[in-house]
Amino acid sequence: MKDFTLDDLRGLMRASAGVDEAVDLDGDIADVPFTEMNYDSLAVLELAGRIERDWQIVVPDDVIMELKTPAEVLGYVNRQKVA
Repeated sequence: MKDFTLDDLRGLMRASAGVDEAVDLDGDIADVPFTEMNYDSLAVLELAGRIERDWQIVVPDDVIMELKTPAEVLGYVNRQKVA
């Protein structure tokens, strides 16, 4: 299975909670906290659901709430693929 990339995550973010007009998802968002991109806890939980559905990687609710940036989500998902 290929790596889960920032572009893959961007697509899921757009599909799950949409995009705030003030946020440029195509920019350098890897280390930008989800809260700064106006993704609330519900949007982050929806993102975890889409990761599970599209990538067959379970991200438990308590774990996704601890992952504060896209880079942290990428690291977690890619580590689960090899576990």
